[in-house]
Amino acid sequence: MMNNPSLSSQTQSGTPEHVFILFGVTGDLAKRKLMPALYALYRNHDLPANYAVVGVARSRMDDAGLRQLLVDSLHQYARYDMDEDKDFEAFASRFSYCPVDVSQPSQFVRLKEHVEAVEARYGLHAQNRMYYLAMAPEFFGPIATQLQASGLTNTRGWKRLIIEKPFGHDFASAQALNEELRKAFDEEEIYRIDHYLGKEMVQNIEVIRFANSIFEPVWNNRSIASVQITSSETVGVEDRASYYEKAGALRDMVQNHMLQMVMMIAMEPPSRLKMEAIRDEKVKVLRSLRRYNANEVRHNVVRGQYQSGWLGDKAVPAYREEHGVARDSKTETFVAARLYIDNFRWAGVPFYIRTGKRMSVKATEIVIQFRSMPKNLYFNRSGDLGPNRLVIRVNPAEGLSLHLNAKRPGTDETIVPIQMEFSQQTDASPEAYERLLFDAMWGDSTFFTRWDEVSLAWKWVDPIAQAFAADAELPLHPYAAGSSGPLAADALLQEDGFAWWPVYGEDRPEPMPNQVEGNPKAIPDRQTVEAVTRA
Repeated sequence: MMNNPSLSSQTQSGTPEHVFILFGVTGDLAKRKLMPALYALYRNHDLPANYAVVGVARSRMDDAGLRQLLVDSLHQYARYDMDEDKDFEAFASRFSYCPVDVSQPSQFVRLKEHVEAVEARYGLHAQNRMYYLAMAPEFFGPIATQLQASGLTNTRGWKRLIIEKPFGHDFASAQALNEELRKAFDEEEIYRIDHYLGKEMVQNIEVIRFANSIFEPVWNNRSIASVQITSSETVGVEDRASYYEKAGALRDMVQNHMLQMVMMIAMEPPSRLKMEAIRDEKVKVLRSLRRYNANEVRHNVVRGQYQSGWLGDKAVPAYREEHGVARDSKTETFVAARLYIDNFRWAGVPFYIRTGKRMSVKATEIVIQFRSMPKNLYFNRSGDLGPNRLVIRVNPAEGLSLHLNAKRPGTDETIVPIQMEFSQQTDASPEAYERLLFDAMWGDSTFFTRWDEVSLAWKWVDPIAQAFAADAELPLHPYAAGSSGPLAADALLQEDGFAWWPVYGEDRPEPMPNQVEGNPKAIPDRQTVEAVTRA
């Protein structure tokens, strides 16, 4: 990572002055995440000493209307109480509004005049400009094109473009979008945001690995039996049916969030903790990720769709009963998969991922399960000794727990599981968008996705998506809302002698040791390590 001042410093950070131009300022993302993130940076003295925010949307509104929108957003979503901030007006005064219909190229001239007037008003002579596109993805390319055509990208300082997922819906569309963006911005000026990479415990993975000598020597297939990554949600499709019907869980979660966590766990130690060195190692993981044909998808991927059920004492409808969803929809709301990384470090170690909507709890966790002690030796004569585990809790409860075995006090050889736990104070942790906006202001793209990451992720996902669409033999497993997913996802691990560990807050017992030992026969028959360089 670049040598940036840390977040939450108590003195002015020295962040470079700039104008932050926020497209889609009246949208849900801006209200829930981006305006609260900017305010948190302001409260923590992490905004520049001199800055301005220009809100852009199609609505007819003036500066006062935008500032009222800001107040409403912060009252509802900010982690700081703005009513106790005597300097709030100074923060809000830097917000101005410019109405633009992005489908009308001529209106970008008005935006250029507005931005230049703001720069003159506040003495922002460097002309550093950051563009955030909190818009529907079909506008990404046209907006970038019009920013260039209107002269908004011609600055004395730097220019940066931040775009939200989804970045295309397959490799071909992602490549076409990237080519369109590259006509206006260089690769190093494009920041593809994945908010999972801004989460405290995801960023902590590299610290856990590379700042602790006990872990790196055992971070390989000689010591690790399996890796599980779970990202479950209790919410349904809600008001996103028009998007979700086209995307499904595979494109919405696996292509980006889930694969990003796989990369963070599996990457090799970088030569330096610098952004390009880190991202180079992440890309190597994707190059080594085994790709599946249609037949292999049937044996390694499970898809499901939630049915009606209960969340607590509330009855919830099935996916096909949600507003805007086709009554015969085949869209998956759950995906579980067994992944293999064909390199020297991870050959033969299954990575299990699962993500779904309307699950029993909201949780994102990573479980590193170490190989079990030999049976019939020492304290494992009965074979009921549980494996050691390192659990990284990403969301909503942030923390680590290391699961060990120890003697029960007052007995001779009675072994009981114990755990050493660290819990992060979530109210003290910066939100993901705070971290990522701060990094972008400094030009640090470590935790943003590079084009080759995006392209390789799509190349892995595309054959699975094609199998989902075309393979009549691939079932769409039903699961009850409020459950832990379809039974087929459990069977996927049972084939290898493993079982899903319950995530934080889930009300079900842990599997017995004989369910999580691993089955040597299940190790893939690809015994030689291949140099996989599929690009």
